Amino acid sequence: MISVLEIIEDTTADGPGFRTAIYCAGCVNRCPGCHNPKSWDIANGRNMSTEEILRVILADPFADVTFTGGDPMYQPEGFAELAMAIKAACKKSIWCYTGYTFEEIIKNPRQMNLLQHIDVLVDGRFIEALKDESLYFRGSSNQRLIDVQASLAQNKAIIYEYEPKADIHI
Repeated sequence: MISVLEIIEDTTADGPGFRTAIYCAGCVNRCPGCHNPKSWDIANGRNMSTEEILRVILADPFADVTFTGGDPMYQPEGFAELAMAIKAACKKSIWCYTGYTFEEIIKNPRQMNLLQHIDVLVDGRFIEALKDESLYFRGSSNQRLIDVQASLAQNKAIIYEYEPKADIHI
């Protein structure tokens, strides 16, 4: 079970392309300036099963998936189960936002289990003094887009290089 605040379909704010974003409840970071302070308390969410969430995700064959919140690493077992179910059912990419850094996560076996099933990790706490609205898919300049599978293979954080597609004019 995952405590979920909301599932937003076809969002373009939480990673490239259309995405189904799972906004979870529960976050210990409580970053000043957080865009979603309602997500800090896990009791603000509604418990949903992997099967319930997966039905929503699979209903849109074109949207990839983003885990956000709150902090999915606060509920790593539930999100690991969901990530494995997604990967078993289809080839959707999975992005995950967390206040933890890659280096912190690899030292935590519970969180590491989830990390192994993620494609891109947006890591690091939001720091209001470093807020930068020009960044793609993150709020402050300390946060990184991590290519998780390359990072796990090399045992160090490898930056995911996002290249926005140029607009096509007809």
